[in-house]
Amino acid sequence: MVRSLSNIFWLGTKELRSLFGDVVLIGLVIYSFTVAVISQAQSSSQELHRASIAVVDEDNSELSRRIAAAFLPPYFQRPISITQREVEPLMNSGRFTFVLDIPPNFQRDVLAGRKPSVQVNVDATAMIQAGIGSGYALQIITTEVAWFVARSEVPVQAPVNLVTRIAFNPNITTAWFEGVMGIINSVTMLAIILAGAALVREREHGTMDHLLVMPLSPFEIAMSKIWANALVIAVAVAVALYVVVRWYLQVPINGSVPLFLSGTVLYLFFATAVGLFLGTIARSMPQLGLLYILVAVPMNLLSGAMTPVESQPVWLATIMQASPSTHFVSFAQSILYRGAGLDVVWPQFLAVAGIGALVLALTLRRFRAAIAAAGA
Repeated sequence: MVRSLSNIFWLGTKELRSLFGDVVLIGLVIYSFTVAVISQAQSSSQELHRASIAVVDEDNSELSRRIAAAFLPPYFQRPISITQREVEPLMNSGRFTFVLDIPPNFQRDVLAGRKPSVQVNVDATAMIQAGIGSGYALQIITTEVAWFVARSEVPVQAPVNLVTRIAFNPNITTAWFEGVMGIINSVTMLAIILAGAALVREREHGTMDHLLVMPLSPFEIAMSKIWANALVIAVAVAVALYVVVRWYLQVPINGSVPLFLSGTVLYLFFATAVGLFLGTIARSMPQLGLLYILVAVPMNLLSGAMTPVESQPVWLATIMQASPSTHFVSFAQSILYRGAGLDVVWPQFLAVAGIGALVLALTLRRFRAAIAAAGA
């Protein structure tokens, strides 16, 4: 046992030296946990920000001017006044996302209680802004009309007072979610690529033959690659959380980072095992890249990091429960967003450990077969 552990340790240090000598892979690690995380957090905004809007004011009344003036930054740009004939050409050219059309005699009809209509034209090719902005526009128009009418009439009180409390992300800031999810997605990607590349690199450089003639078991060779690559990724995750997410992006982390890192290390045994499995199939780095697209990309997309698992079809959500990436995203969000402890996330930890152990056993079996075939 002691000799086996010693072999695994020294083989792992060889893997670390080999990895740090590969400038491209080290550059990929640094990029994935810095620039890629910052880009994902700051570029994929899902809140309304400086949406372009124009107003066709056919009433030219005090009420219509108040409605137009109520669309303010940072949600909207300053409204631009246009004519009716300009609406279609400007929207076709993508100049405005929203065009508000206030009909003639609008103020008079409102005061008379006739319930006139206001047309809001929306360019739905900007899906996020179109969906959120339509709701904002409805609320702004309704509020301005109510305040205007209240000057001459007693406003009708709503029978229900709705109080909304937003937990964990009060301002619904996209960067608070996307920054952490960028790290989680990079964990799966790099674990598979680094572990698979380590095996392919051995084969391409001819060093696999050297390992076969040494008194080493396939288990020792495989575990050395797993712990070495997992160590690099775990350190990169810790640095990214503290430096990129907490310090640079100013995203608060409510939960225990050591607990999250413990779960990440547990998950890395699964992800690196998948990388080794793909490495036994691929004969070159281009083949490994193609296999990564077939395996890792669906895992990331369907794990809950992009959209909730509950939003998926029932059959697909049931299948994804067999993937440790789903449970990894679940406990990562619970710990880092909601401050959950081990008493809450232990079922996800157990699921990751159980499924990961099964995948690791299958990978070791495949790895032994590949080693035996190479040595024949």
